[in-house]
Amino acid sequence: MGAAGRDFHNFNVYFRDNDAYEVVAFTATQIPYIEGRTYPPELAGSMYPQGIPIYPEDELPDLIRKHEVDEVVFAYSDVSHEYVMHKASLALSAGADFRLMGPSTTMLKAKVPVVAVCATRTGSGKSTVSRKVCRILKENGYKVVVVRHPMPYGDLRKQICQRFATLEDLDRYECTIEEREEYEPHITNGFVVYAGVDYELILREAEREADVIVWDGGNNDLPFYEPNIHIVVVDPHRPGHELTYHPGEANLRMADVVVINKVNTAEPKAVEAVRKNVKEVNPKAVMIEASSEITVEDPDAIKGRKVLIVEDGPTLIHGGLSYGAGIIAAKALGANVVDPRPYAIGSILEAYVKYGLNLSLPAMGYRKEQIEELEETINRTPCDLVIIGTPVDLRRFMCLNKPAVRVTYELKELGRPTLEEVISKLLLKRG
Repeated sequence: MGAAGRDFHNFNVYFRDNDAYEVVAFTATQIPYIEGRTYPPELAGSMYPQGIPIYPEDELPDLIRKHEVDEVVFAYSDVSHEYVMHKASLALSAGADFRLMGPSTTMLKAKVPVVAVCATRTGSGKSTVSRKVCRILKENGYKVVVVRHPMPYGDLRKQICQRFATLEDLDRYECTIEEREEYEPHITNGFVVYAGVDYELILREAEREADVIVWDGGNNDLPFYEPNIHIVVVDPHRPGHELTYHPGEANLRMADVVVINKVNTAEPKAVEAVRKNVKEVNPKAVMIEASSEITVEDPDAIKGRKVLIVEDGPTLIHGGLSYGAGIIAAKALGANVVDPRPYAIGSILEAYVKYGLNLSLPAMGYRKEQIEELEETINRTPCDLVIIGTPVDLRRFMCLNKPAVRVTYELKELGRPTLEEVISKLLLKRG
């Protein structure tokens, strides 16, 4: 059971070429358009010359009965503990065992040091921490290569092992908005990014050009590589979620360093609740507090204007937040936020209905048609200005019929210890 990421990795490192098992199917959820494909023979291995079919998750009970399935493996992230047990109950009621796979069976060992940056929820600000970690390592003389958690939503044969060194590579690989959001900031900062499907092959390629690998995690998933330093980001805008979401709680318990982010915009009581929870489950972790500092491209253009806010899609959808940096900037500058829901079309309108979204427009673009629907929704919405609150500049690959400004955000540590102090100390301590 997966979402085109952890499920493929678990198969590759444990079930592929393992004649103790026959894998009859993958099921897919969370991400649109990823079912109905086949996990290809090039990735499935010699035991599966026809590949392995990928079905919608709602067919799970029928698949269990049809194939007399013995075991169901749950392999996706950022869902509540209650949600996981509902899926477990579904599998059990159909007659199968239910399994969660942990680090000892899924983490690969690298030949170079690995610094993993993970989170307890999607939208915690993990990307700002990843960028900060990369800069720290580079400034200390290390050659850094970023390996990003998978997002293979297209032709899996073309995505086995991808290397991104320039912005042109994003176009060459026909990247989705979600991929661009994660890769583009690293590329513009001068770092090579690897991603794809076969993460052992990716690791061996990345090792060839790296002194240190930074694992840039997705959602709140565990690292695919055994980390020398495990950094986990928590979000006080959702206090308590660090203990109630899978596998974010496992990340928190494993962490060497916990970054409590966004303390500048969260309620003090919420920050204190998160501090207490971190200390309770992982008292040995070094705790760092930080703010997510927002920069507006042209503040004067926003003041008093009617604005449309476009925010990071996964943060609104998987993360369950109703707002992001765009809304925060708009309110601080006294803008009037336009409701885009009456003008949304196609899959964008469906996302509003399915996830109960409010004023922020989610930057969803899992395929060409969806990017076009997002573009048309933006252009149909009557406003003076578009505020782009996503990590990628939509103007690079969209034709917008109205002015737009970007809102970006970076990490700022508050007090000590700092990430640089902690990373230097831990790298030295661990050889």
